[in-house]
Amino acid sequence: MSANKVLFGFHAVGVRLKVAPASVIEVLFDPTRRDARMKGFLERAREAQVRLVEADALRIAKLAGSHGHQGVAARVLAVPSARSLDELLERLEAAASPAAAPLASDPAALADSSPPDQPLLLVLDGVTDPHNLGACLRVADGAGVHAVIAPKDHAAGINATVAKVASGAADTVPYFMVTNLARTLGELKERNIWVVGTSDQAPKTIYQADLRGPLALVLGAEGQGLRQLTSKSCDELVRIPMHGAVESLNVSVASAVCLYEARRQRG
Repeated sequence: MSANKVLFGFHAVGVRLKVAPASVIEVLFDPTRRDARMKGFLERAREAQVRLVEADALRIAKLAGSHGHQGVAARVLAVPSARSLDELLERLEAAASPAAAPLASDPAALADSSPPDQPLLLVLDGVTDPHNLGACLRVADGAGVHAVIAPKDHAAGINATVAKVASGAADTVPYFMVTNLARTLGELKERNIWVVGTSDQAPKTIYQADLRGPLALVLGAEGQGLRQLTSKSCDELVRIPMHGAVESLNVSVASAVCLYEARRQRG
């Protein structure tokens, strides 16, 4: 079944059991591991009523394609999500429209409602390492990012390693790979989404930028940075101030700095 895939590690499999247990076909676990973490994991799996299969470490490693499986792997179905970036953005726009707001004649609904969340997107240009992508997805989930965007020809795709490093965020954060990144950034701007790129040479710091509105933060791979066309496609460029001897941060760390500054400004 082409829609099936493999997750491994406690975090990746555990998050899938939490958010979409019906999509879990079976969970393979190493019965020789009897520590508290495994016992707690198996208890959650049984509560989710998924099929449990005992397997030795070698069988699990072959399924996962890695020896870093922690004694746990799962065969799962793909979780339905927005089929395209356009579909996701249209959903966000619909949620923010006046028609979606509670009626003024309904005080209870107004009291329980909160202002619609402004779109917050993370764009990765040239991030080809699956460990970096997984870490970026984990940061994106924590910061409440609506989607991560990357070019098809200069990026890592979602695989078991990415899912393991992402600790479940590969299931919760939509990841869209686009044919032409510069064109996609132009389309975001047409939707009134402010596109902010990062550059070591930018005169303004991330803390001096206004990040409160609809926003796409664009980061490049460590060392290489943004490609020239990507950089030109941004509305403005900012830098993360560096005060020590190190010249740059890992892209996942830089993503965390930028995304959480946006969250801080949004209150």
